[in-house]
Order: sequence, then C-alpha cells, then structure tokens
Amino acid sequence: MFRPALAAAFLIATPAAAQQLTPAETTQVDAIVTQALKSSGAPSASIAIVRDGKIVFAHAYGDQGPGMKATSPAAKYQIASISKQFTAAAILLLEDEGKLSLDDKVSKWVPDITDADKITIRQLLSHTAGVQDYWPQDYDFAAMEKPVTPQEILDRWAKKPLDFEPGAAWQYSNTGYVVAGMIIEKASGMKLLDYLQKKILKPLGIDAMDQDYANGKGFPQGNHRFALGPVRAARPAAHGWLWAAGELAMSATDLAKWDIARIDRKILTPEDWETQETSITLTGGADTHYGLGVSLGYRDGVRTVEHGGEAVGFLSDNFVIPQKRFAVVALVNADFGGAQDAITGGITDLLVPEGPPPPVALTLDQLRDQRARRVFDELRAGKLMRQRLTDNAAYYFTPQATEDYHASLAPLGDPVGFESLGKARLRGGFVNRNYQITYADGRKLVAITYAEPGADGRFEQFLIQPRD
Repeated sequence: MFRPALAAAFLIATPAAAQQLTPAETTQVDAIVTQALKSSGAPSASIAIVRDGKIVFAHAYGDQGPGMKATSPAAKYQIASISKQFTAAAILLLEDEGKLSLDDKVSKWVPDITDADKITIRQLLSHTAGVQDYWPQDYDFAAMEKPVTPQEILDRWAKKPLDFEPGAAWQYSNTGYVVAGMIIEKASGMKLLDYLQKKILKPLGIDAMDQDYANGKGFPQGNHRFALGPVRAARPAAHGWLWAAGELAMSATDLAKWDIARIDRKILTPEDWETQETSITLTGGADTHYGLGVSLGYRDGVRTVEHGGEAVGFLSDNFVIPQKRFAVVALVNADFGGAQDAITGGITDLLVPEGPPPPVALTLDQLRDQRARRVFDELRAGKLMRQRLTDNAAYYFTPQATEDYHASLAPLGDPVGFESLGKARLRGGFVNRNYQITYADGRKLVAITYAEPGADGRFEQFLIQPRD
C-alpha cells in the first residue's frame, strides 16, 4: 500500500535575526531523521525547528501514505496528548476572564464524578487528581471501535473510586482532561474546539482541526507494527475517544507557531505561561516535574518544556527551551518505534549542545588516591618528584633505592588496576592507606603508604611489595 519514499522540504523565510541552518547542519538534521525512520520502521516524519524564536526549517520525509499526493510538510498529523497544553491554556484564559479559578472544586462544574468536592481543576490539569485513566494502553481496545461522548467516558471511568487522594500522587490521566474539557464548555458556553479556535489557534495563524476528521484523503496514514512484523495501516479509533485529552491535528509548522507563542509569552499572559510551566508539588513534598499539560526539566540549568502524544497510528514530540528561544517538533505516522524522540533529541543535541558536565568534587580519599597513583607512576618511571616526600621519606629514597624501584617496576608495564584496600586510618600522626596493584598477567603488588593529613600531604612512606 505504500508508495516509494518521497521527500519534500522548504526553508521558512525569516528575518535576518534568526540564524538559519547552515548547509552542514541541514545535512546532519537530514541524517538524524533518516536514521530514526530507518531504525524504527516509521514510514514518515514531519519536523519543524525554531531558532532565535523563528521557524527556520520545516521538512517532511518518507511516505505519508496513499491519502497524500506527495509528501508535504504542510500535512496535518494527529498530535494527540500534545493537545493537553492547549486544553490547559483554555482553562488559564477562562480564569483570566473571571469565569473560573484553577482552585475551583470540580463539583462546581461537574458534580457527578467521584469525590468531585475534593478535586480542583489544577489537579485535573496536573494529573494529581486520582481520577482513573481510561486509556493507559498503547493500543486501541475493543470499545474504541464505537463512538463515545465525554459523558460516557466519565460514566465508565470517573465514577470509580479514586486511585489516590487528590494531590497525594502523580498518575497520568486522560480522563481528568475529559473532565477539564467539559468544564471549559460549561464556563465558556462554547464547544471546546470553537473556544480554542477563537482564543488561541486563529490568533496565532494555526491551521488546526479535530483529529477525528484527520483521516483519509489529504491526510497521513497512521500505522501499526506487531513486534518486528511488517508495517500495517492502522484503523482510526471511532470519534470522541481523544477529545480534550488529545483533540488536535496540525502540521509541525503550526505546532511550532504555538511554541513561538510560548517563547514570546503571547496569547497567554506571562504569568499564565509561568503557571503552566511551574512544576506541581505533591502533598508529601515530592516534585512531579509536570506543570499544567507539560512535562518540565532542565538542560544546562535552563528550563525545558516538553510533551509527547500518541494516537492510533501516530506519535509526536514537542520540545521547547523557552529561554534559549529554541524548539523542535517531530510528528510521525507510526505508533511504534520512538522515532519522534530520537529526532527531537538528536536535533536538540546538534543545535543546542549541552556544555561539559560540572566537575565532580572528589572526596579527600579520592584526592589522596590520585596522589598515590602519581607517586607510583613516578617511581616506575624513575622520575620521583622529591617535593612529595617528607624528610624521612627523602632519606629512605636514596639514589640506589630509587633506581631499584625503577629497574624492578618498569619492566612490568602499565598495571590494569590500582585500588585502595580498606579504609584510611590514622597512625603516628600520618594517614595510612594501602593499595593493590594488579597486572594483566595476574601479578599483584601492594603499596603501603603513610602520608601527612590533607589532600596535599607529603608521603612519609611509600613501600612496594609483592602481595601474597
């Protein structure tokens, strides 16, 4: 059913302030995506890159399926749970309009679910409400062959006992977002997608649609794979199953426009963006690393905002570093293989490389061990630095002793191990620490050392003996 792989690409015209990809970077991006598709078996990917707060690159790769005349970066993929941040943004906008509060009890809006009087809207959006998830599986189950309404989802899953007390734990819950979608409709007096179109999507120039209708002619074909078997066309779920938990389909470029709004703090107030990007703390004090519809992390000490999405036959990832004014979007028409994460991770490493890790502070014992190894290497090389020795050790290491150490140790070559034996201990005002020295042929020596206290303490003794 699949045509030979095609590719389409375009560079986005941007102001001079935005640093375009160099030819070398473009080649490397192509290689990252091509390898991700090859290793995962995903038929196609569509990506967009934001640099300096502007879209500088958009490219579609591979075979989007028989519904497409040609592979196109304008194709709308189902972004699934990435939609949750749009749902959460709608709640924040409604709060700004004075129509609700994040700390409203759910009972004010949707009273007929379990413990609605204990759960807040904020907890729904942060997955800390305890409402059981209706779709934890990574496949579509039998009920998804028939259309469903939000109320039917609530009747089946949200009226069960809570999985935990609200605020006490974190557990991903699509059901909680269905409840949030119902609250949006009640508070706004509009259909969920109509409100999103009016308040967010159209103002940003985002051409998005209900993902339930992003199937067939003109849309990428979703795909399954069973183990390492052939790639097979996926049958879409019936209408209604993603709704406020994953309602949108759009191109990678359009999702990048949303990322730019986040970077520029547009549409929402700066305070609202900060609220969405603030990690929720559980009642026991644990950090969830999740805000309102977004996963949160750090890269080189700078906050990152990310979320993935999974629909039947589709996977997606959206990664943003607001402070760096950088974002990358990857959409694939396969619900297997993880190509989307390999793409966003690879491109981020390429264009926003992490700095070297901060130096790890060594313990006092580790510093002493390093110093002991240096002295051993000097002895076997016949180049002992005598300033490392106390007066007594300097007396011991006569020219004859130094030469014997060199002549007997040098032929052994480099040891394969230099390991401390036991803990350091004090004796006679010095720190005693012994080492086993191992060679590839199985020979073992022992170094018996005494040194002045402190990391730079001079050695009072450094004897090398065979180890029985």
